[in-house]
This record gives sequence, structure tokens and C-alpha cells, in this order.
Amino acid sequence: MKRLLALAALCAFSCCLHAQAVDATVCEILKNPQSFNGKIVRVKGTVTAGFDQFVVKGAGCGQQVNAIWLAYPEGTKAKAGPAAILQLLPARNFAGTVAAVERTPVQLNKDKEFKKFDSLLSTPYKGDGMCLGCNRYAVSATLVGRLDGAAAGLQRDKAGKIVGISGFGNLNAYSARLVLQSVSDVTSQEIDYSKTAAITKGEIVSETGGEDPVADAHKTAKAFPSGSPLGDRLERAAAAFPKEGDHNGVALGFGVANEATNKGDAKGETDSPDGVLFNCKLDMARLKGSALSIAIAYAGTLIADIRSPEPAGGITGTYALEQHGWQTAVLGAIGNRLKTLTVPGSYLLWNTAWAPADRDKSLEDALKDFLANEELLAR
Repeated sequence: MKRLLALAALCAFSCCLHAQAVDATVCEILKNPQSFNGKIVRVKGTVTAGFDQFVVKGAGCGQQVNAIWLAYPEGTKAKAGPAAILQLLPARNFAGTVAAVERTPVQLNKDKEFKKFDSLLSTPYKGDGMCLGCNRYAVSATLVGRLDGAAAGLQRDKAGKIVGISGFGNLNAYSARLVLQSVSDVTSQEIDYSKTAAITKGEIVSETGGEDPVADAHKTAKAFPSGSPLGDRLERAAAAFPKEGDHNGVALGFGVANEATNKGDAKGETDSPDGVLFNCKLDMARLKGSALSIAIAYAGTLIADIRSPEPAGGITGTYALEQHGWQTAVLGAIGNRLKTLTVPGSYLLWNTAWAPADRDKSLEDALKDFLANEELLAR
């Protein structure tokens, strides 16, 4: 009898919770995410799990970042998520104020629809050449979950010291995060890679590499002549990661960063030279061989730019940081002697067949389209 009553109470609570879900569009949420903070929302949208994305997209919302970061509850142990992510946290010696945030735990319904959803979003694209963190499908679905809202980004004092850290996802750039409770109406759309498939056809990329991707990134920098600014740029990125035994506030881990941890808003347990912890996580199931050293070039540039902005005047804003990071990633591809480099959405960032005089413009045009249309970033 007690079990029946407990089951009835659980069902009633579940029904009540779903009945209380607020229907909203992605753009409505992004317009004022803090007004939805802590609420259970229901939103229809397209979800992608790209190189540095796990998002519900909202094209045309008119925001700096036009997407909601997606996360599974802690302990889900599912497969879909970003191939690479860099998140900032206040260190134990952080000088700014860190407000304690209490959030209601979310219980994920791992039914057939969720399993289908997760499976589709973790299916890699298999083509010739290197397509960095590319998946085969995007997914349209109705998603229900807890919405977390924050003023995304970093706050600095007059001296440039970081005194405030907030936001979700890669670079803490997302002002809204949806912690998934249930998913329904799942349909897939195969991502069209045909415009680069003909260019990369027949290109074989070795998936073997060293045991240490940071050491590999240092080696890649040496592929350029001594004193070359291009090699120096790659070395700067690799040097952002600590040597063995050093503690510079940067941590490199491996796995899928797809869960909202319960301690995500608290101070870390270790100190950092500038009071900021940089947590980089790479999915070795999707990034293999030279792809890992290229991911290090990308993430290391972001870390270095945030800590010691270059050139004079600094690189600020998500768009500029991403642009600089991807430019260095291309140098990593060149240093690894790749013929081409494709990124999610079938954007070709590097092609040895490009005429030398056209390479800079070809890269910048591709990056502009990629960041605006795939990453959904505004300048």
C-alpha cells in the first residue's frame, strides 16, 4: 500500500511539474534569460553537438550568442555533447564575489525518445579529410527542462583583472542553459557536407598520435621555421597549458562535457595565479591524432588571449576570441601537414589548393560564415 501511495505521489508530482512548464521560444528566452531562471520551460528547437557546441539554436534572435546551452543532469553518463570545451571558474583565491546559487535538481526521463535523441547527436560524420568535431545529424525536438539564466561573460576591474565570472558553456558565453528533463518529437536532419566532400575526397588523415596532445602541439609549432610568427603563435597556445608538475590554473581533462555539475557556481578547490581556473575538456572519441593537437591550439589561444590579450588593446568578446582561436587551429592543421580542414556545417577553413595570394581571404570569408551561421555569434 505504501509503495502504491509513493508511486501515486511521484506520478502526481511529475504531472504537476510538466503542467507547470512554461512554453517559450529560444528567442524569447534569450531576450531575458534571467526572467526564466529556475523555471521549468518547454521549448521547440534544433539541437546540435558540434566542435565546441551543445546547443538549442535560435537563429535571428539578435543576441551576441544566439543559442541556449544544453546540459544533462549530473550523473546521466550519456554520449552527446561538445568535442571540446573551455570553461572558466573562480579559483579558491578569486578576488571577486561568488554568490551561492541553489538550483532544484532535475531528474531526466531516459525513455526511448531520449535514447534516440542522444544517439543521433553523438553519431559522427564519416568523410575523407579532417572534419573537426563534425557530427552527422542535427535534431529537432521538443525539450522540457530547468532553465538557468545569467549575465554571461567576464567582468574586469580598471586594471583588467577578472573580478566576475558568469555564464554557461564554452567560454561561459551563453546566458541561458537548459538542463534537460525530457525530450519528445525527435526528428533528425542529416547535415549536408556535400560542398566539401568533393574537395576532401581521397584525403587520408592518420588517427594515431602521441600520448600527450600538448607535447604534440609544441612539436607542431616547430614545423615552422625558427623565429616564425606563425610558429610563435602555436607555441603561445601550447604554452598556455602547464608542464607536468606545474599548477597555473589550467586543467586539461578528457571525456564528454555534457552535464550540469552541482558545484558549477562555487569556487574551485585550488588557487590560480590570476584567481581564475580554466577547465579544458576534450572528447578523445571524436578528436584523434592530429585533431587533438589542433584542439589544443584552439583552446590554448583562447586561454592566452583571456589571460594576456594580444595585440595591444586586447581581443575581447566571444566572436573575436573564437575567430583568433580558429585562426590558430588552422595553423595547427598546416603544421600537421593536412591538405584540408573542415569544421561543422561543411565550412572549409584550409585547403592547400587555394592560391597563396587567396588564402587569407578564403580563410576569413569561411570563418565569417562559420561563426555567424553555425556558431550563431554576432560581432
